[in-house]
Amino acid sequence: MARIARTFAKKTAKPVKRSLGKAKTKPLDPISLQVIGGALHAIAEQMGNVLYRMSYSSIIRESQDLGAGLFDTRYNTLCESDSTPMHIGSLPGYLRGIEKRIGLKDWKPGDCVLHNHPYFGASHSPDIAVVMPVFFEGKLVGFSANTAHHVDIGAATPGLIIDVPDVFAEGMLMNALKLYEGGKRNENVWNYIRDNTRVPSLVMGDLEAQIASAELGVKRFQELLATYGKDKVLQATEQLMDYTERMLRREIAKIPDGEYTAEGFLDDDGRNRDKTLPIKVTVRVKGDGVEVDLTGSAPQSPTAFNVPFEGSTKVACFFAFRALLLDTYTTSEHIPQNEGSFRPVKVIAPEGSIFNPIAPVAAEARFCQIQRVVDLIIKALAPVVPDRCTAGNSATLSFAAYSGVRPSGDYWVFLEVNEAAMGGRPTSDGPDTVEELMRNTRNNPLEDLGMHIPLICDRYECRSDVFPGAGRFRGGQGVVKSQRFLTPGFVTHESDRHKDAPWGVFGGKPGSVGKFEIHNRATPDKVAQHYAKFSGLRVEPGDVVSYYSPSGGGYGNPLDRDPEKVLDDVLDDFISAEHARDVYGVVLKAANNGYAWALDHEATEKRRATMRR
Repeated sequence: MARIARTFAKKTAKPVKRSLGKAKTKPLDPISLQVIGGALHAIAEQMGNVLYRMSYSSIIRESQDLGAGLFDTRYNTLCESDSTPMHIGSLPGYLRGIEKRIGLKDWKPGDCVLHNHPYFGASHSPDIAVVMPVFFEGKLVGFSANTAHHVDIGAATPGLIIDVPDVFAEGMLMNALKLYEGGKRNENVWNYIRDNTRVPSLVMGDLEAQIASAELGVKRFQELLATYGKDKVLQATEQLMDYTERMLRREIAKIPDGEYTAEGFLDDDGRNRDKTLPIKVTVRVKGDGVEVDLTGSAPQSPTAFNVPFEGSTKVACFFAFRALLLDTYTTSEHIPQNEGSFRPVKVIAPEGSIFNPIAPVAAEARFCQIQRVVDLIIKALAPVVPDRCTAGNSATLSFAAYSGVRPSGDYWVFLEVNEAAMGGRPTSDGPDTVEELMRNTRNNPLEDLGMHIPLICDRYECRSDVFPGAGRFRGGQGVVKSQRFLTPGFVTHESDRHKDAPWGVFGGKPGSVGKFEIHNRATPDKVAQHYAKFSGLRVEPGDVVSYYSPSGGGYGNPLDRDPEKVLDDVLDDFISAEHARDVYGVVLKAANNGYAWALDHEATEKRRATMRR
């Protein structure tokens, strides 16, 4: 505590004039600042815990596809839960969108607003926000808010959508809709939501969990204000945001000024299969600020494969720099998670592009695109921050919606986010089968399937049909997951990267692309290949749908990899002995009567010397 207190004392001695100009008290001492900062983070964590523990659907209860936090009356993030970066980073956009309908003077104690409109700040329509005002001593001082991904909001296909004509086909659009006004619930609104989803028991239960989470945030924020005084707490929030901003600016300033560019492409838009979609990322570093320009990327898509600018595009860029430069495990100082990490980053995307679409085009299937933006920011900056970057990550998403109708006539809908892999890192291999980059969701226990829905998982393991990207530090290996239907049903799948493999860096080799296959258990040799994204595919009993994620690219020259690590990869069946010899220059010999492998050190040295020449 003493070391951290000294750090805060140094970094907060000179307040940022822009933010602290509104403060009514003098700067706080470092101990008080630490205590209040810790309390704010604890509140956000409690809000997140209430939300996922009380939820009914597995996408929230198990995957924790949610975010929660507190905000001031300027919609600055004061604290955030340790959950999916996409959710918490988008909430300021939600609040600014709500302001277009509900001004600050129009809030009353006991109000509760629902919001999910992608053209009014939302990340995308299934992510519904619950927002409650926080009043203290009769005055509005901030907001308690959360978002969560709902399993079905009545879209054209159950759970997820890809190929739809406009935003109205995405399902229920709630634009600053008051569910509670002055503490009284609007039963008409409640009934409307319940009657327009395929799975009302899940959706309404999840909404109740969100309301409970927001109510807890209101209560805890009011208790904090009562304990330390409003002026002192608000002063602390200003100093904490300014501190985080200074820390990020300090790291940006270490990057040489300049313009850094990287390009890639997406497979298709879910309808026009022969047309790839370019992505161009230009990062401009000037002093202690940075600008991300997406000019040159594809024009907006006629399907739902577009990205809401305020709620998703900007958030992806904010995340990229916080992850690259303020990583918890590579930064010695404690850095609070708040609005300060957004301020140094400016984002540009031309109107009418895939990253800034114009209404009423649909914008529900937006995650693969922002994953690639983050990956390309890393690629662009790799030459100047080699000790902080990775090789190419899977940088996509496998979001699957499985659904069907029970004999009773009721729908069942299950959403699943599948893992992928990271690229090799400066000092270690890329993690295998992990929720990389912006996701941070958790997998669903297989037992959850058997208890609730007619699916059986036939296979769930690392891929064995491809090798991860070779390098001094290899890329992570992707995952394969196979789900078998016990009854007729439907599948919608949102993914990408079946054509563009994750890149290698500094001599590393590319990883492998993903794929999606379907076969019936009765005819296992008849395997059909499918596009990465499709909507409402009909499946029959015994059909097995299999997702294979991309594998990560390699970091550094494969000939510099420790031969013992190469041997380990062969023994773990990540690569073959032939691949070890041909790519890594590592020669193996039979051991244990031919049942295992051992290193041939002399032959390895000779082969590597030859390959280097």
